[in-house]
Order: sequence, then C-alpha cells, then structure tokens
Amino acid sequence: MDDCIFCRIARGEIPATKVYDDEYVVAFRDINPLAPKHVVIIPRRHVDSLNQLDRLNENEQLALLHACRTVAQAEGITESGYRVAINCGDDAGQTVHHLHVHVLGGGKLSVNMA
Repeated sequence: MDDCIFCRIARGEIPATKVYDDEYVVAFRDINPLAPKHVVIIPRRHVDSLNQLDRLNENEQLALLHACRTVAQAEGITESGYRVAINCGDDAGQTVHHLHVHVLGGGKLSVNMA
C-alpha cells in the first residue's frame, strides 16, 4: 500500500533503525519503546493483520517467526527472556494496520505491557 507507514519503511522511503532484514521481513526499533529493548518486525508485503496471515506464503510466515528469535539474539535478550506480541485489530490496540510483531525485553516486563 502506498500510504502505509510500515510499507514505506520496508521500501526504505522512511528511515528506521533496522535491527534485521531479509527478503521477507524488516525489523526495526520502535519509536515509542515500551521496554528497554523493543523491536517491531513486519512482513515486506502488506497484510492488514494476523487475520490475513494466509495471504502471506509459508516462507513469509516462517520468516516472521524466525525473525523474532534472530532479533532476540541480536538484542542479547534470549537468556534473560523476552516477550513476543501481536496486536490484532483496533480493540487490541493495533494502531498501524500492517501486520507487525513486537519483540520486547531487556528488563523485567510488566504483566500489563503490550
């Protein structure tokens, strides 16, 4: 989508602090972090939410999950622990309607966080 902020980040039109990227996903630091380490992972191809996961092929789906572990390793939080969260829909707090995964860690996380 031309006007989707995450699509524009994936295309390199909007700067972001990238942590990881491959042919299927882009991972970048959240601009409003909810934890000391907070990275957002998006598929390069636009789908609105987890409800449209089947619009991504199996490689794209697996890449999202694989990137969570890769990002956690790069951020040095695999041993201490990290949270993986996906907000799906307005009532769940999804503010950008492009499927994205949050990887949070780097300290004790609140039960109510993300």
